[in-house]
Amino acid sequence: MAEVGIFVGTVYGNALLVAEEAEPLLAAAGHQVKIYEDPTLDDWQKYAEKVALVITSTTGQGDLPDSIVSLFNGIKDKLGYQPHLRYGIIALGDSSYEAFCGGGEKFAALLHDQSAVRVGEMLRVDATENPEPEEVTSPWVEQWAKLIA
Repeated sequence: MAEVGIFVGTVYGNALLVAEEAEPLLAAAGHQVKIYEDPTLDDWQKYAEKVALVITSTTGQGDLPDSIVSLFNGIKDKLGYQPHLRYGIIALGDSSYEAFCGGGEKFAALLHDQSAVRVGEMLRVDATENPEPEEVTSPWVEQWAKLIA
């Protein structure tokens, strides 16, 4: 089974709630899991040949939350090439904003550019349709857990 780091970018706590719901689902599937609420580049590099799950919300301007910006910039500025990393992304957003799920989209583009291997499709969760995101994210995590086995 896989070692999974969950890297959280949150503004109001919804992304952290999703991570806390995902952790026991991944553990029940036999994976080792650790949540990083204020992730650093050092935390990220521990999973260079393992699995990362990025769970991030998006600010109203379509940017990443402050809690994950330094990780994003560190990956962009210092890593460059990550072909052994497998990852998944859960992007939380609000479709009433122009840059819907922009934080997750930016992370996905960065990891794609660095040759990391995405496992499964990115999940985009719309707060206007799913005020309780775990109703959508938990089934996705259960399926994703099978893909990373």
